[in-house]
Order: sequence, then structure tokens, then C-alpha cells
Amino acid sequence: MTHKQRIEALVGILLGMFVAFLSSTIVSNALPTIITELHGTQDQYTWIVTATLLASTATTPIWGKFADLASKKLLVQLSLVLFTLGSVLAGFSTSVPWLIGFRVVQGLGLGGLQALGIIVIAAMFSPRERGRYQGPMAAVMAVATVAGPLLGGVIVDTSWLGWRWCFFVGAPLAVIALVVIGRTLNLPVVKRDDVKIDYVGATLIAAGVSVLLIWVTLAGKNFAWSSATSYELVAVGVVLLGLAVYTETKAKDPVVPLRLFRDRTMTLATLASVGVGVAMFGGAVFLGQYFQIARGYSPTVAGLLTLPMVIGSMLSATVSGSLITKYGKWKRYLVAGGIGMAAGFLLLGTTDHATNMGLIALYLFILGAGMGMTMQNLVLPVQNNVAPTDLGSASATVAFFRSLGGAAGVSVLGAVLSTHVADLTTKGLTDAGVDLSKAGGSGAGLSNLNELPEQIGDIVRGAYGDATARVFMIAGILALLSLVAIAFLKEVALKTDSAMEQLAAAERAAQAAADTLSIGGADSEMISEVDELEDKAERASRSKL
Repeated sequence: MTHKQRIEALVGILLGMFVAFLSSTIVSNALPTIITELHGTQDQYTWIVTATLLASTATTPIWGKFADLASKKLLVQLSLVLFTLGSVLAGFSTSVPWLIGFRVVQGLGLGGLQALGIIVIAAMFSPRERGRYQGPMAAVMAVATVAGPLLGGVIVDTSWLGWRWCFFVGAPLAVIALVVIGRTLNLPVVKRDDVKIDYVGATLIAAGVSVLLIWVTLAGKNFAWSSATSYELVAVGVVLLGLAVYTETKAKDPVVPLRLFRDRTMTLATLASVGVGVAMFGGAVFLGQYFQIARGYSPTVAGLLTLPMVIGSMLSATVSGSLITKYGKWKRYLVAGGIGMAAGFLLLGTTDHATNMGLIALYLFILGAGMGMTMQNLVLPVQNNVAPTDLGSASATVAFFRSLGGAAGVSVLGAVLSTHVADLTTKGLTDAGVDLSKAGGSGAGLSNLNELPEQIGDIVRGAYGDATARVFMIAGILALLSLVAIAFLKEVALKTDSAMEQLAAAERAAQAAADTLSIGGADSEMISEVDELEDKAERASRSKL
């Protein structure tokens, strides 16, 4: 592909990713309103996010395998259609369970977009070149992150629209993205006949993770942590994941190739990705809830208040990407990003429902700067180390574990938040001398917040503000674990050839070797014929004598 063709294809991919990110973030500030109007609970609030993450997690490695079997262009379009279909159906939801179900459909498409986007870009650009394009990728994510919550806030605050339009508004943009991708993305279809989809392994992984997430979400509320139900769920989840590991070791072409983890860089980057996913998804997803519930801001203002984090992410990703392309060094930026991300979360862990908003803005900027350097660059050393034929599997595996960490993080931190809010609410009501039987006991919460008396409502809001700090503190500790894994990564100079160029070079080398063997074989035949003629001549000469 020429440089112009690659840039055009990149534009199409980025537009598709923009639609996906926009459709995801546009809902963030609308969720408190949605839960309140549909009379949902804090657990359901968490599962609206977890359902999408879980579906995308389970399907990400499968999309990566499909990329070796079919047209990447067709797969990108299919994933975009699935995501849009889920968004439109979610807009027609009449209850929270239906909404969660349609969010699963969204997750199926999101898994394709996040896996295929990385694979296509890695195929077109060399690891060192890729740093130059981290800026545009970060800009797309930043614009979607800013525009999504703002647009969602405006839609929710506009009485004649309502929260359902948060899902409908992405459809026209998706159509535009499909047209652009259809015209610009023209990658050659490179099929591998030896690739098989390990559906059994994928099913076992998804089932095992789902069971454990259900246990984390419901334990302590629907049943006790030490109850028989709790033990049964843990046992089933562990057995399913154990079977998944066994299946992956026996499968001809596993969903998560365990042989890749023999490489130190792959193992450490995967561990760091799990921590980053837990920290990023599990911590940041509750920001909108904090601003709206604890601080009383409208959805629109809540979106504006996340701007420091977005600006920090965009700036750090752009600057670090340019420097990586210029000098070919990447580890120093990953370490700096890990430090910034951990510091940002730990600082947010010191806040409560009355913390100065200027301080919160500063903490969010530090967090965003750390995320920008970490999220965008962590996959680079992995793609640089693996063979071109393993690029899809390795990229999808890193994305898989990052999403897995995000799904687990949202569930675990959501459960922590829900339990802590209930405890603080009960304590606050008791200290205020409120009769718990008349206040609804622990039933005073997010689902009936608008129906509570003002005094009780203020106590619930304060509880959310104080409890969210614990979520950020846990996310900060997990970010520190990611930093430890990053610190042990061994820096290797980035390659200057793209995956396509590496494959082409390998094919040329193989052809040259085949030609050499062919010539060598021909030479051997000629030598044998000459030897045979010499033997005949010698025998004839002897007979004459």
C-alpha cells in the first residue's frame, strides 16, 4: 500500500472507532437518569456497563482469529453494524434487564472494533511509525470522550428528547462510517488455511468469567459471602476457567495462545493491561455518578468536568507518540504513564463529597496524562516482539485481558461502592436520628433518590460522594501493580517494517530459498549425467583396448 492509501484506510478505521467510543461515552452521564426513571438499582447500574465490557471481552480474541480467515474490511463493517443495532435496540428498552441485554449486543460489535482496529493499524504501519499516529488515535478518543458525555447531557436535559436519544443519535454517524470504510479500507485478504476458531475455549472463558462476575456483584447483598450459594458460584467459575486453560493447551489454534506467554514482554504487558483495565474502566466509570449524585451537577456539566482528564490524555498520548517515533524508545513513557495513572487515582482516593473542584480537576488531569501514555503505548512492545503471523492473536490477547480487567473492575468496584454506600447511608440516617423503618431502611438509595425527603436525600448523596473515594483508592493500588509489571519490561528497539512488509519479506526469502533448492537440484542432476557419460566413455575405451 502507498502512504496515501494507508492514511485513507486509517481515516476509515478511526471514524469507525469514533462512532463506537461516542456511542459508549454518550451514555455515561445519562445512566443516573436512566436508572432513576426505570427504577433500577446500583447493581443494575454496574451491570449496564459490565454487560458491554463482558461481551466485548469474550469476543475480542474471536474477532482476532476471524481476521486471519476473512476480509478485515468486511469484519470491521460487520462489527460496526452490530454495535449500531445494539444501540438502537437499547433506545427502545422498557426496563433495565432489556437494556442490559441490548448492551450485550453492543459489546459484540465493540469487541470487533477494538480488536480489528489494532490489527489493521499494526498491519499497515511499523511499530516505530505507529507512535506518530498515537496522536490522531488519542484525539479521536478524546473528542469522543468529551463530545459523548456533553451530547448525552444535553439530550437528557432537553425535555422533548429524553435519554433514549442517547442511543438513537449514533445511527446516522454509523452509516457515514460504513460508507467511508467501504471506500477507503482496501487491505488485501491474507487467508491462513491452518487457522481454526476455538469455540469451546471461547465459550468456557466467557462462561467462567461471567459466573465469577455474577458472584462478585451479588455476594453480600442477595446472599452472604460465606453462604453455600457463594461457594457454589466460585467453584463453578473456577472449574470452568480450569477447563478453559486445559482446552487452550490442547487446541490446535487456541483463542488465547498460551505459547505466546513464554515471551517475557508478552506476559508482563498482559499483566499490566489487566491492571490498567481494572483501574481505567473500574475507576473512571463512576466519575459521572460522583459528579451528578454526590455533587448535584447536571449531566451536561458533569461531562464538562471530565475535560481535564481528556485533555491530559490527548496531550500525553500525542507528545509521547511523537517522541517514540523520533527516538525509538518507549519504556520511559510507559513508566511515566504508570506513575501518573497511579498518582491520579490515589489523589482522587483522598476526596469526598465536599472536596474543592479545582483540586479534583488537577487530579483528573494527572490521571488523564498517565492513561494517555500507558493505554496507547502498552501494546507497542508486544507487537514489536511477536512474529507477523502472530500479530492478530497477540494484539487480541492483550485487548482481551485489558477488557477482562475492565469488566472485573467494574463489577468488583461497583460491589464495593454499593456496600460502602449502604453502610454510610445507614450510619448517616442513624446519626441524624432518622427512623430507619420510616426511611425505608437500607432501601434509601439511587433507585428512589428523587422520591426521598430532602434530609434523607442529602444523606444518600453524601454517602455516594464519600464512598466513591474508596473505589478510586483501590483503582490506584491496582495501577501501582501495573507500574511494577511495566518496570520489569525489557526495552527492545522498535522495528521499522510494518507487519505486511515483514510478511512480504518472509515470502520473498522463502521463494528465494525454494529457487536456490531448485537450482541446486538441477545442478545435481547435471553432475550425475556428466558422471554417467564419463563412466560410459571410460568403459568404451577399455573395450577397444
